[in-house]
Amino acid sequence: MEAAVISPVNIEDRKNIGIKPGDTVRVWQKIQEKGKTRLQAFEGLVLARKHGNEAGGTFTVRRVTGGIGVEKIFPLYSPMIDKIEIVKRSKVRRAKLYHIRNKVTREIRRAMRRMQMVDLSTESDTEEKAKADVKEDETKEEGKAEAQPEENKGETQEVAEKVKEEETPKDEKEKKE
Repeated sequence: MEAAVISPVNIEDRKNIGIKPGDTVRVWQKIQEKGKTRLQAFEGLVLARKHGNEAGGTFTVRRVTGGIGVEKIFPLYSPMIDKIEIVKRSKVRRAKLYHIRNKVTREIRRAMRRMQMVDLSTESDTEEKAKADVKEDETKEEGKAEAQPEENKGETQEVAEKVKEEETPKDEKEKKE
């Protein structure tokens, strides 16, 4: 007499895999897109294992991708999980490793403190053209200032010279001196 198949998952294999907190696991998920099924791996640290080997047993896996922590809770006996590989085993002294979340954020904060702010940039062609247009406008305004009567002319020239001094970089000022 044959046993009735309840689940497409080999339950005995999943029971005996023995996932524990501190393990680094690679979980292969089945993902359906446009009628096709593909496998996608999610590799990370097991933070918790809940509900043992019973039907509703789950395990939480945390992975850091691009500086952002991503956690997924996988049902142990889910048919959407193709296979579970244990990549590495670590000895831990807690049953739930939720403190890892805070530890990682503290480390990132420390690293950010050690970083130096740098202001480097490149200019695109559009920015260079915009600067050239501004310079053309300034030369047109200077031409208008020369056409003004003599009494206002001195004041506008002084203002224009101050503006030029502010705009010129320090290197050019040092060369003039």
